Amino acid sequence: MSDTDRIEELVRYLVLSLVEAPDAVSINRIDQGADVVLEVTVDPDDIGKVVGKQGRIIKAIRTLARAAGAGSGEDAFVHVEVIG
Repeated sequence: MSDTDRIEELVRYLVLSLVEAPDAVSINRIDQGADVVLEVTVDPDDIGKVVGKQGRIIKAIRTLARAAGAGSGEDAFVHVEVIG
């Protein structure tokens, strides 16, 4: 399992712990050169839970994903986007 796979699993774990409809959660990984984009799709009713007040929760998820990516040694910059 590569480091970017572990980052994807970390994001999946965090998002699944927040939402009411875990069956609606999917993560699409897009490799763009050295960068990785994780598009997180959730139920429209759960977007607010993932984003949080003033975007605090998604900022925290992005920070954790980027920190994990920086510590991986792969020079990958991880972007996390939420799609409803």
